[in-house]
Amino acid sequence: MSETVATARKISDLANPTRFIALADKLVPWLAALTLIVLAVGLYMSFAAPEDYQQGTTVRIMYIHVPFAWLAMMCYTIMSVAALGTLVWRHPLADVALKSAAPIGAVFTALALITGSIWGKPMWGTWWVWDARLTSVFVLFLIYLGIIALTRAMEDPTRAARAAAVMTLVGFINIPIIKFSVDWWNTLHQSASVVRMGGPAIDPSMLWPLLVMALGFTLLFFTLHLMSMRTELWRRRVRTMRQLAARRAEARA
Repeated sequence: MSETVATARKISDLANPTRFIALADKLVPWLAALTLIVLAVGLYMSFAAPEDYQQGTTVRIMYIHVPFAWLAMMCYTIMSVAALGTLVWRHPLADVALKSAAPIGAVFTALALITGSIWGKPMWGTWWVWDARLTSVFVLFLIYLGIIALTRAMEDPTRAARAAAVMTLVGFINIPIIKFSVDWWNTLHQSASVVRMGGPAIDPSMLWPLLVMALGFTLLFFTLHLMSMRTELWRRRVRTMRQLAARRAEARA
């Protein structure tokens, strides 16, 4: 019981922006270094992995495309949790986490679409098809852009936070559609081959480089997210200081 209380206190302590910034200052350099190491190992393993008997060396784009697609959905899931934190728990950093993650998720989604098109051209004979998986991922990209535009269009931070949280939760319905689209509809996109009921369908010589690259890009996401949250907190502090200075100047006048 005492351990649970201590853990809850530590989590509540992170709600303090000053303490969060201090923690981010300590974690970011270590996370960045670990990210570079894991990505370097993953790239080495990816180039050392055997070619596919059908796709040849083209299959190597899988080692970046699949992590990009995973992270596009993972980032949005984290944003949805942050949206609940804003609307339900009213956590002070929830809005910061959501707003900071949106541009990162948009970039990962765009990269997933681009690398998927590059991979699809030699395999399918076309850059793009409007099948269920590709279309739902493109919709996710549009949702990301909508959330980013919404958070920047409204001047009132509180209203913007709530509106973005609501939009994020509504858009979350697209995540299971992306995940199960290849099972629900007949698409050109291959079915799940890593996370599946019968276990991975990929040979270990290709699976391990893929998992290492996924870990490396996941670490990259958390590094960028912490940096972005820290920057957003400093931006809000500067804005608050300017507003206070303006009010004082008006009071003196």
